[in-house]
Amino acid sequence: MASKHTSNLLSLVCMLVIVVVSKATVEPTHPIDAVRRSSFPEGFVFGSSSAAYQYEGAAFKYGKGPSIWDTYTHQHPERIADRSNGDIATDSYHRYKEDVAIMKQIGFNVYRFSISWPRILPKGKLSGGVNKEGIEYYNNLINELLAHGIKPYVTLFHWDLPQALQDEYQGFLSHRVINDFRDYVDICFKEFGDRVKHWITLNEQYIFITSGYVFGNFAPGRCSSWQPFNCVGGDSATEPYIVGHNQILSHATAVKVYKTKYQAHQKGEIGVTLFSNWFVPYSDAKADKEATSRALDFSLGWFLHPLVYGDYPPSMRTLVKERLPKFTNDERILITNSYDFIGINYYTANYAKDDSNATSSNSSYWTDFRATLSSDRNGVSIGPKVNASSWLAAYPAGLKNLMIYIKNVYKNPVIYITENGSLDFNSVKVDELIKDVVRVKYFHDHLKNLHEAIKAGVRVKGYFAWSLLDVFEWSSGFTIRFGVVYVDYKNGLKRIPKDSAKWFRNFLST
Repeated sequence: MASKHTSNLLSLVCMLVIVVVSKATVEPTHPIDAVRRSSFPEGFVFGSSSAAYQYEGAAFKYGKGPSIWDTYTHQHPERIADRSNGDIATDSYHRYKEDVAIMKQIGFNVYRFSISWPRILPKGKLSGGVNKEGIEYYNNLINELLAHGIKPYVTLFHWDLPQALQDEYQGFLSHRVINDFRDYVDICFKEFGDRVKHWITLNEQYIFITSGYVFGNFAPGRCSSWQPFNCVGGDSATEPYIVGHNQILSHATAVKVYKTKYQAHQKGEIGVTLFSNWFVPYSDAKADKEATSRALDFSLGWFLHPLVYGDYPPSMRTLVKERLPKFTNDERILITNSYDFIGINYYTANYAKDDSNATSSNSSYWTDFRATLSSDRNGVSIGPKVNASSWLAAYPAGLKNLMIYIKNVYKNPVIYITENGSLDFNSVKVDELIKDVVRVKYFHDHLKNLHEAIKAGVRVKGYFAWSLLDVFEWSSGFTIRFGVVYVDYKNGLKRIPKDSAKWFRNFLST
């Protein structure tokens, strides 16, 4: 029998153990285990995202027509960091079965991929003929996914516009693109809609437009001649708004086709994927807080505000004036509520500093919102970066803040996080690329903040990591890597799971 002192000591130890165990339950000692699959609601989906031009390869084979990215990378290789292109990419056109098996091994139950418009319609329009080999490829991919218990989420336009339409009428600069997009998506709904239950019309209009028509560093490479970007024609004061207008109408037209012809019997859903950073005021000054609001209006609000309220944000109307196109009454009816869900791609955050007193003799979208954006303040980054030259600073709280902002400002729509991920530079040693501890922490911390947003009432239904594989990253070529699976570009495109893939497998199994 223990003495009184021993008994008291044992009691104290037991109390300490209870406190420690209790604290561990609330605040896990391992920072990568604060959330798990079980933290999220039943039915919440996890997967990865991809894009046709970045993954498929077979760029000029099997009946596919050229896209603006095929043309851009071949005519302007100097605009790609390593002078590469997506001719082969990760060769997923031939290796899709291997890639689907990898998804299954990780535990992903959804996969977001895009259909290449010129692989379905090589000339961009019905009169140019339908490519049956393209139809067959996507049927095979969809069937392979479903055979492995993975649901397809399909993006209809991820930047690879048919070059034929760019040549004929300048693509999205013309109102004519709306009808051709309508015909293209109608084919997709008809051919694949019996199995595809989640459709995304467009991916990241903001990036497509600012990179393609403001800075000219993405296809089709247009911007104002006064800008120091050596563009191939363009006007950064007007073209971004025209393209944005036509994309919003293209989106809403596609939604109308689906809802009137297919949704009742196919029983699917349709939405759009938008991009947004989060923005933090550079200081506590009122002017910087107002600059932050304008930055959100001119990125997220540019494309979401019309879908919810039938017009552009008031700040855009005030600042852009007559350069901002107007919706007719019929168009307002068409675009308002034209979504079942909203996809959000989030990567990082920026400081926003007021620049309303700046003057310029030249107008541009980039100066219209009267704010300067930066990832640094007084030489200190808003969040950790893999190195000083990276544009991506990890700011997980921004995802939660963005979700709550959308809930409060845009009537709490159903949301999917359709892209979120961290980059590495190809210059890093292979073993360091595979042991991607920074990416693991990035995913975990963002999922933790997403979980907190759900607890705050945001209706988030799924999360897609960017990306399954290391891929061609647009103007960065193959110099940066976002994949949870390493691709050995020098040795037959061999796939090697990184630690982040193993982390996801553990996360999804618990």
